[in-house]
Formats: sequence, C-alpha cells, structure tokens
Amino acid sequence: MATKTTDGKHHLSGDWTISGVVNQVDLLSQSLEKLASTRKKRLCIDCGSIDSIDMSGLQLLHVWMELVKMRGVETKLLNLPDDMQHTIQRLGLGQSFTDNYPDAA
Repeated sequence: MATKTTDGKHHLSGDWTISGVVNQVDLLSQSLEKLASTRKKRLCIDCGSIDSIDMSGLQLLHVWMELVKMRGVETKLLNLPDDMQHTIQRLGLGQSFTDNYPDAA
C-alpha cells in the first residue's frame, strides 16, 4: 500500500475502508506537501490499484481532492475499479465526483 506521484499523475492503492484510511491520511498529507512545491495545474489521480473502498475512504478522497483544488490544481480521476464505481453510486456520492469523473453519476 503506497501512494506515489509521478509526472502529473498520482497513484492511489491499498485499503480505503474504515480500517485503512488512517494509513492513507498520512500518505495524502505528504503528497499535498509535495504538490505545494510544484507548479502543476492538473493532477490525474489513478485509482486502479485501490483494493477496497467504502464511504470513509470516499470521504477522505473527496476532502483531499478539495484541498488540492484549493491550491489551484484541477483533478481528474482515472481507472476507477468497478467496486469503487458501484460504491459511489450505491452511497449516492456521484454528485461529489462527477466533475472529476463523469461516469460516477
């Protein structure tokens, strides 16, 4: 489980359920600090390696994306696993992600 940024793309992975988000918070915080030192205006977020996600993970992802946006960086979600798309739809969170991933609606 590691999150990493490579040339304008941020790769998320691992457990994004209630039991795993504690580990993700620190990684996302570090990536936010790194992002502050770059002058990128767009960040693609690759979700293809997320193993599992629930409402708490989606909330964390949404808050992190809003913080990135506050820094003037546009975000776009890529490679959402089917389970993640279903969870977004099942929980009625499509509105929170439609700007970043049109298929989430």
